[in-house]
Amino acid sequence: MSTQLSVARESFPIRGSFAISRGRKTSSEVVLVELVRDGQRGRGECVPYARYGESIESVIEAIESIRGQLQTDIDCEQLQQLLPAGAARNAIDCALWDLRAKLAGERVWTLAGVAEPVAEITAYTLSLEAPEKMHEAAIAHAARPLLKMKLAGHGDVERVAAVVQGAPGATIIVDANEGWTIDQYHEMVPQLAELGVAMIEQPLPAGEDQALEHIDRPIPICADESCHDCATLTGLRGRYDMVNIKLDKTGGLTEALKLRQSAVDSGFDVMVGCMVATSLAMAPATVVASGAKVVDLDGPLLLAGDRQPALDYSDYRVAAPAPELWG
Repeated sequence: MSTQLSVARESFPIRGSFAISRGRKTSSEVVLVELVRDGQRGRGECVPYARYGESIESVIEAIESIRGQLQTDIDCEQLQQLLPAGAARNAIDCALWDLRAKLAGERVWTLAGVAEPVAEITAYTLSLEAPEKMHEAAIAHAARPLLKMKLAGHGDVERVAAVVQGAPGATIIVDANEGWTIDQYHEMVPQLAELGVAMIEQPLPAGEDQALEHIDRPIPICADESCHDCATLTGLRGRYDMVNIKLDKTGGLTEALKLRQSAVDSGFDVMVGCMVATSLAMAPATVVASGAKVVDLDGPLLLAGDRQPALDYSDYRVAAPAPELWG
């Protein structure tokens, strides 16, 4: 029996709004892929990202372009040759893993030959706002052990100071989303170190991060926009201490697992991150997240409503998915 493919656009309102250095949004626009074979259904979700030249339309078009191959029951390794790393391949790859698990009656991590995920503390992200608003958000989430702040450049030290004051017991990591210059880096990092910031994510634009070579890094720097898949890893040596693995960048769980191993073998610490999306998008990332230095899989917590069944976020941790959700 051949595999049947369905593709749909779905929208999930965000609780309030969510802002980073590149802009603000009020909903998460995702693409859902479903693959059905022998009475079993596998699902995958992705978030097209304009930063990488993606749109809902272009991602759906890319998925539809291999409809014929999907109907011939290709596997995840064959998929890697049909589409490049990115959101479209991610949705299909994760749906294939889910389908394979359902057909085999096994969990994905067993099929992948990795340990069963354990519940990991996840960061909770504070949207980019004025220091006063970020201070209020920090107070509201002060009990969380790990807070991630979106930053943008001007006023960032004041933002961090406001959050540290509002949540003095939390570990603080920051994400500039390519929003700094190298001069701002040199100016702010000593002050951020004094404030206790534990990690800085992607301070400079990906095309300009050669400026990070051979400079003091009193706070570990994590590559996000500069790290997509294994092919991009070599160019990060000497510039970054960590890499952020996101399935929408790697093009799915298959490449994400390879990237994690390659990063560890190359001496990088690992962060596992996400876009703002539902529990279905987070579920495959939990397979990569166990034991990671930083886990940032809070996407569903930023939404007004999630898929059901949803992931368990008890005790500020994210747990492995139930099979009814994925895998």
